[in-house]
Amino acid sequence: MRNLEQAETMGNFTEADLKALAGARSFERGLGYLDAVSGVEVGDGWITATVHGTERYEVELTLDGPGGPAGECGCPYGLEGNFCKHLVALGLRVLARRESLPRQRKAAREHAQDLDGWLSALSKEELLALLREQIDEDRKLRRRLELRAASARGDLAAVRARIRDLLDIGPFAQYGYVEYADAGTYADQAGQAVSAIRALTGSGRAADAITLAREALRLLAEAVESVDDSDGWLGQIGADLADAHLDACRAARPDPEELARWLVGHALGDIDDGLTDIDPLDYEDVLGEEGMAVLQKSAVEAWRGNRTGWAEKYLMERLAKAGGDVDAVIAVHAADLSPNGHTHLVIAHELDTARRSDEALRWAERGIRETRDLVAVDTALVDYLCDRYTQANRLSDAVAVRRDHFRARRTLAAYQQLRAAAQAADCWPAEREGALALLRADAGRRQQGWYGGPVLVDALLDDKDVDAAWQAAVQTGAHDRQWLTLADQARAGRPADALGVYLRLAEPLTKQTGNAVYEQLVSLLLSVRDCHRRLGTPDEFTAYATALRTAQKRKRNLMRLMDEHAL
Repeated sequence: MRNLEQAETMGNFTEADLKALAGARSFERGLGYLDAVSGVEVGDGWITATVHGTERYEVELTLDGPGGPAGECGCPYGLEGNFCKHLVALGLRVLARRESLPRQRKAAREHAQDLDGWLSALSKEELLALLREQIDEDRKLRRRLELRAASARGDLAAVRARIRDLLDIGPFAQYGYVEYADAGTYADQAGQAVSAIRALTGSGRAADAITLAREALRLLAEAVESVDDSDGWLGQIGADLADAHLDACRAARPDPEELARWLVGHALGDIDDGLTDIDPLDYEDVLGEEGMAVLQKSAVEAWRGNRTGWAEKYLMERLAKAGGDVDAVIAVHAADLSPNGHTHLVIAHELDTARRSDEALRWAERGIRETRDLVAVDTALVDYLCDRYTQANRLSDAVAVRRDHFRARRTLAAYQQLRAAAQAADCWPAEREGALALLRADAGRRQQGWYGGPVLVDALLDDKDVDAAWQAAVQTGAHDRQWLTLADQARAGRPADALGVYLRLAEPLTKQTGNAVYEQLVSLLLSVRDCHRRLGTPDEFTAYATALRTAQKRKRNLMRLMDEHAL
């Protein structure tokens, strides 16, 4: 719907629109929920209903959104912002009654106008009586109004008590834990605490708002440990509380030294556990030079007391980067170097950013030297150093690093990297001989690669030295994966050898079931047929395939695949 007239008539709201909003899968699933829609209520621009799925979900379809129809649903998929199958079901119900919808919307609008007119005509006493009646029936409304009343009369103790009540998980917890089904309701209630704190700031009591925001942050951090917050509701409440605290600080302008110390304590404390992600640098305009100096000093003192602490390092790094102090950033990382060279690489990147490339190279070289075990070295550090050497035309140095790395790891990837470096330096034949000697020794000890089978075979295959790879596989053994690759690459020149491999690999598959197995088997059969054609023995393949069909005739999907490939 692109304009008001379309919204009123629903003339252009079609199943195609629903499918575009939901996607084909959710749309198809929504078709099965038409009978699960109940309690449809039409307003002016919206329609609500209950859809019974895995649980009972409240759904709302908005008709007059700026981008056309939209909706919200309480199901997990809908809570992620998706137009779910439950919304599709409601949309289809709307389409089924499209002729009556304009009339219902008009009636809803008239009812709203009538209600507003009636309320406007009531006296103050009558309105109070009506409000008291609603308060008695609606606990959430009563709590919100109690909180506003306490704020209005300046009763900080009462406001604090109400906020504590709002953040208390007790009414929602069974056996001390709030289950997923109740987490959203608890989050709604916790959100009222945020509103109360913002209201204090808005009413000129920002100092009190700061105090209560800090207390609420602590209470929420304690509560989150006992709530199934799979949908991230409490994370959003935490972010909102952090924003409310910052707004209150900007309004009240608290003592900058005290605020700086609190920010550092909050950033380094374990009670928050990342729930709010308060960034002390966001408070720079509130802290001023005096507060920032205290913040810096407190952060340095904390870091010196625990140089390996993640929170201490992160805070120091943030402050150092904000101040453009590269040396301070390096000092933070250098105080806790990882044994695999990763931290050296981080420092090198920082120095590169600062255009101090010579120092960056020295840190990378130091990382390789200081790595306790090249088997565990950060491969990104090796790549970085070799790239730098190549850029500087230090090709022999790049080969040396790749050689040492290969000798430590002896993987196909390390072999490929050594080959690339040695080819660039025009010394690959000599390097290859030494590398293959190591891999032959590994193969003789039955030392296998990551995917099984000797790395020697993979390396020779990667070199396109098929004959040498075949010989190595015969001498040292090979994984079935390697034999299949060998057969595929050698089939043109050694069809008889390849045929033996294919037949051996096909045999165990004939005893298994499943479409994936059938696809593998048919692929092998195609290769078997090709080998027989190259050998000039197509009749032998015909006999083999016929016997296989007879033995496997009950596997209908296999028979179908064989028919499709004329096997």
